[in-house]
Amino acid sequence: MATSFAARLSQLLQRIYPDLDAEILGSKVVEAFWPEGTHRRKRPRTPGNSLWSEGDALLITYGNSIRDGAHKPLDLLHDFLLTHMKGVVNGVHILPFFPFTSDDGFAVTDYRKVNPELGDWADIRRIGGAFHLMSDMVLNHVSSQSAWFNAYRQGQAPFDRFFYEASPEDDLSAVVRPRTTPLLQEVATSSGAKHVWCTFSHDQVDLNFENPEVLLEILRIIRLHIDQGVRIVRLDAVAFIWKQVGTSSIHLAETHAIVQLLRLLADYATETVVLLTETNVPRAENLSYFGNRNEAHVVYNFPLPPLILHAMMAGSARYLLKWARAMPPAPLGCAYLNFTASHDGIGMRPAEGVLPQGEIDQMIDCVRAGGGLVSMRSLPGGGEAPYEVNCTYFDALSRTFEGGEGSKVARFICAQTIPMGLEGIPAFYIHAMLATANDHEAVERRGMNRAINRHRWDYPQLKTRLSDAESDQARVLMALSERLKIRAKQAAFHPNATQFTLQLDDRVFALWRQSLDRAQSIFALHNVSGEAVILPPGALNLIEGEHWRDLLSTEAFASDAEITLAPYQCRWITNQG
Repeated sequence: MATSFAARLSQLLQRIYPDLDAEILGSKVVEAFWPEGTHRRKRPRTPGNSLWSEGDALLITYGNSIRDGAHKPLDLLHDFLLTHMKGVVNGVHILPFFPFTSDDGFAVTDYRKVNPELGDWADIRRIGGAFHLMSDMVLNHVSSQSAWFNAYRQGQAPFDRFFYEASPEDDLSAVVRPRTTPLLQEVATSSGAKHVWCTFSHDQVDLNFENPEVLLEILRIIRLHIDQGVRIVRLDAVAFIWKQVGTSSIHLAETHAIVQLLRLLADYATETVVLLTETNVPRAENLSYFGNRNEAHVVYNFPLPPLILHAMMAGSARYLLKWARAMPPAPLGCAYLNFTASHDGIGMRPAEGVLPQGEIDQMIDCVRAGGGLVSMRSLPGGGEAPYEVNCTYFDALSRTFEGGEGSKVARFICAQTIPMGLEGIPAFYIHAMLATANDHEAVERRGMNRAINRHRWDYPQLKTRLSDAESDQARVLMALSERLKIRAKQAAFHPNATQFTLQLDDRVFALWRQSLDRAQSIFALHNVSGEAVILPPGALNLIEGEHWRDLLSTEAFASDAEITLAPYQCRWITNQG
């Protein structure tokens, strides 16, 4: 017999807060997520493949990635989306659009407001009316200058217990972090000096989820965002939210229980709410956030950025193929989010255990030779290791291991086509869609490596570039847009359609996708090398009696055809479409 909502909620709260009355706390959770005037479903959504389709694709952007000095950035973004992205993507992830003090929005001062420099909630709702809208729930930390933290320092309830404290005498040697700054920060409070936990920076002070009032406030904020049109909630830095001295303080059991609680609430929401966990960690740790089909609906496919970059630099898909063969299909009711570029750097942790260290070092050297930067992380017990490469993905592909600098645009378009063919939902950073170059001036001005990949386009200048058919911006945007429009019509590209990795030639990343009804097959072929590759007759299982053609070139193929791939060419060979 199915467990009731109340019973399941109580079970989760007992796991998270064993010393509290789960029934009383459960009523507070319901009140926070479903305040007066709202209600929940009578039955939860059952896991299935209907939350997404082959027509889904996301654009990732800051609210001010496009500016002109005269109009609200969110107005300009709305114009860009309607002019260039309508019919290309149907979802938009607007990176933190709240008031903030640092880290380009990830040090939030007020979760309930839109940064007035960008616009207001009406602008957010307007974009959400035309596209599936994703927002960030930065639930691990808030700004050191937020009203919450100021109230904490003054000893005001309930905020006096909102932040995680520890002692410099505690054994914190096992703590896993993505930064090299000191973990603890001493601050003056009305009751004396305290040491607060800062996983990311001293301007980002970690919340104390051991206090259930923190969880309840986060739930109220998520409800606010849902009411403002948000339908995909990105749980930023979720892996770190529960701390325990003497442990790694990452992926703890209470963290997973909180994600399960959020999933329970989402499954009973009358709105269609999708949870996406952001966990830039090695594969097994990342996949753990699917839980038993009871945690995240979607997880980032974090190994893709470094693996695709390596394949394009090496001219060999050897390691990308090996990884793809070992990747399990997403559980029923779950999906991967496939991407190459993001607002952060190209993470190196997901490459651990997948790429040999020598290959990682060669890739880093290659990016550095092209003007890229590297950010480090602290290792437990001392020492440092590369955490991420800081570079636009377009400029990261400026050269190969052999030093060749030609065919950059073709190489880049091939790299961006790979996520379109993989099982999952494709997502594209605006600076990948626009072939943006490294912004070294921003790094110098802002003193932050990640600024290299967070350029802010002047809208009139961008329009001029896009009107020039020979510019990198126009060539890339047109090519990727055309491919995404084709992709959206192919049932075999449903996020949960069958996928098999094909071993044809190390220079070719090849997949076979089959639609859920088994009617359509697509052989997605990607030549990651600067050499022409000829696949012999019979290399692909092109069934006799079917009419096979390449969706990208419209070229027809007999079932026993020899197939040629020009350098960096991609083909989607199908029996339908």
